[in-house]
Amino acid sequence: MLGVLVALLVCLLMIHFLRQLWSHKSYPPGPLRLPIIGGTWRLGIKLYKDTVLKMSEQYGNILMAWLGPIPAVIISGYEAVIEGLINHSEDFDERPVTPFVKAAVNGHGIVFSNGHTWKQQRKFGVTTMRKLGLGKKGMELQIEEEAQQLVETFARAKGQPFDATMAISNSICNVICAVAFGHRFPVQDREFIKLMEAIEYLSKCIGSVSYLLYELFPWIMERLPGPHKKALAYLEDFLSFARKEIENHKKCAVHEPQDFIDFYLFQMKKSKNDRNSTYNEDNLAQCIVDLFIAGTETTALTLRWALLFMANHPDIQEKVHKEMEDVLGSSQIFHYQDGKKLPYTNAVIHEIQRFQYILLVGIPRQSSKDVNLCGFFIPKGAIIVPDLRSVLLDPKQWETPEEFNPNHFLDKDGNFVEREAFLPFGAGGRVCLGEQLARVEIFLFFANLLRAFTFQLPEGVKELNTDPIVGASVAPRPYKLCAVPRSSSS
Repeated sequence: MLGVLVALLVCLLMIHFLRQLWSHKSYPPGPLRLPIIGGTWRLGIKLYKDTVLKMSEQYGNILMAWLGPIPAVIISGYEAVIEGLINHSEDFDERPVTPFVKAAVNGHGIVFSNGHTWKQQRKFGVTTMRKLGLGKKGMELQIEEEAQQLVETFARAKGQPFDATMAISNSICNVICAVAFGHRFPVQDREFIKLMEAIEYLSKCIGSVSYLLYELFPWIMERLPGPHKKALAYLEDFLSFARKEIENHKKCAVHEPQDFIDFYLFQMKKSKNDRNSTYNEDNLAQCIVDLFIAGTETTALTLRWALLFMANHPDIQEKVHKEMEDVLGSSQIFHYQDGKKLPYTNAVIHEIQRFQYILLVGIPRQSSKDVNLCGFFIPKGAIIVPDLRSVLLDPKQWETPEEFNPNHFLDKDGNFVEREAFLPFGAGGRVCLGEQLARVEIFLFFANLLRAFTFQLPEGVKELNTDPIVGASVAPRPYKLCAVPRSSSS
């Protein structure tokens, strides 16, 4: 009797499995969906950067990998990503509200909010960045000052091997402080140190085993100690820090807004009688956290990779130095507009961002309705994962995608050329809010550092390791280099 029941159960499971396959026949192809775990068996414990590439080679540029019961569509290659993020921008403009995201953000801010809240907060963010002078002299002057602070920090090493990680992160974080709070912090400040610790820990936690377990089994993990609990505690500390700055701004009313908080408080006052307004202190505090987390680690990682590549490619570094000498002569400080006069330097900066994309994949989105994408059915609620790395390495778009080659951004006459497939900041309605800020920062920090120093390998080191540490972001392994002062800038 027991044998008959087992056989019947197996038959019912097989029928259910076959019906499921039939009902999903119009979905994109992908790894076999297993009970409970879906297609995560194919991803492994950690989603290493070559996993998605291998999957796209096997299943195509649009594939479905079930995350337990949730369909996740991975879009790879320039054409498919453009189709998804540009042509279906409004269809894929939501963020997935996963258990960790819900616990961490609760629908507030810009990066992980949706619907009316997201539209209103993002519109405010874009407008405010313009008002603050992004791309104009006001903001540029603050970044130039921070770049000079970093040059002075490097100079104190006196050409000896040193690790620039913390110095770079501190400078980039202080740029965000100037944007959000209107002032910078001394690097010895206790609050600033805690802020940096929070950013570093959160960037490492996202994508960790503890984080993934929380997403799969939140009802268990929220009762257990571990890195996920520490990350949520850091986020709460971060929000408290932001609220303290908000209170300080409220006490010191100004006639003309000077920073992000000033503009937001003004907008709250202006909209206090609007029932549909989402302008409140909870959203303001989360917007500040969003600015720091999205704007510090990404830009700092780009600069760390930049210096590593310059040390590993002295021939390319020498060409940058020569162009600076030929075009700008004895000028000690670079301005953002100088980038137009420095096509090779500009090409090198773009190639650094293309060759070493600093995220594992683009930040996931979610389908707000049923969509037909390139002949495949994408159900409402599906997670959309744009593989931006595949666009930056697409062999149909780049002559030598696997090589570090600044000529990707130069024409035959040596003029700088923008490339449509250059999408490190994403595309569509969810394109990175801080793209212009990041572009200004990366150019000014890179140009001023290269103007002041020649970056060399420590004695006995033939080449710095380019094998990355992969988590949610893609970081270089710890390294030391020598910032040797250049005689022309002394």
